[in-house]
Amino acid sequence: MKLRISFLLLLIIGFLSQAQTRAVQMGNPVITDKYTGDPAALVYKDSVYLYAGHDEAPNDFNFYKMDEWLVYSSADMKTWKSHKVPLKVTDFKWAKGDAWAAQVTEKNGKFYWYVCTTHATIPGKAIGIAVSDSPLGPFKDALGKALITNDMTKQVDIDWDDIDPTVFTDADGQTYLYWGNRVCKYVRLKKNMTEIDGDIHVVDVPNFTEAPWLHKKKDWYYLSYAYEFPEKIAYAMSKSPTGPWEFKGILNELAGNCNTNHQSIIEFKGKDYFIYHNGATQPHGGSFRRSVCIDKLEYNTDGTMKRVIMTTEGIK
Repeated sequence: MKLRISFLLLLIIGFLSQAQTRAVQMGNPVITDKYTGDPAALVYKDSVYLYAGHDEAPNDFNFYKMDEWLVYSSADMKTWKSHKVPLKVTDFKWAKGDAWAAQVTEKNGKFYWYVCTTHATIPGKAIGIAVSDSPLGPFKDALGKALITNDMTKQVDIDWDDIDPTVFTDADGQTYLYWGNRVCKYVRLKKNMTEIDGDIHVVDVPNFTEAPWLHKKKDWYYLSYAYEFPEKIAYAMSKSPTGPWEFKGILNELAGNCNTNHQSIIEFKGKDYFIYHNGATQPHGGSFRRSVCIDKLEYNTDGTMKRVIMTTEGIK
């Protein structure tokens, strides 16, 4: 009897050990306490700050329900700490709903959050700006009005073409704001980060859907974006942050369990990362209850990016 009990105990210990190993290996999604979409990461000092929209759609509701943005931080890209909600749609008196894709950038010691939401009086989506003295917030409306509204852009006759802002500051201090749905657009920003400097320009890249992201590696600028629908991520390269852009192809494929694809590309402590969302968190994950994941990103010797492989294991 004692031998049988000992054998059973060994089996149980072995099973628990295997389960623990499997749990460690399953690194994606990295955020599991809430449903999160549209990730945008900021490297600041010795940490990465991950900003995302909060997917709050009930299990039987098949569209986006998003009223606030979230922030997480990590010093190793593996262990993520959740922080107090830094920004809500209600913090913008001119807005009436939809905490859609957004990005935070730092300049001159302040943190500027470019967000997409629905305007209360001007029909359609709009881009606003919040500001804080800390990457964790609290953030407040920097303008008291929207920076971009739907009546300012007439390239397509839809009310959701002014979404997914991404912001990039070049080595010379000039900041650029890219955004759009169906048509990719950009403007230069003034030094105060809250005013447009010049005209709105259109970017010509094939099959642009949404989710532009601008980054630089060595001498190359990269414009990645959601391509077609359901969405893959494609990218183009240039020697200038304003183009002309040379299309380079698909960067990663369909998630398969989520119609949208929204990427953030960063370098942290000498390694490159591709941050995205999918619908992997079960039992109710999907296109409207998404989860943030991270996989490695690699470059070829000619500067092109290698195809990103989405994995369950994530980064190790």
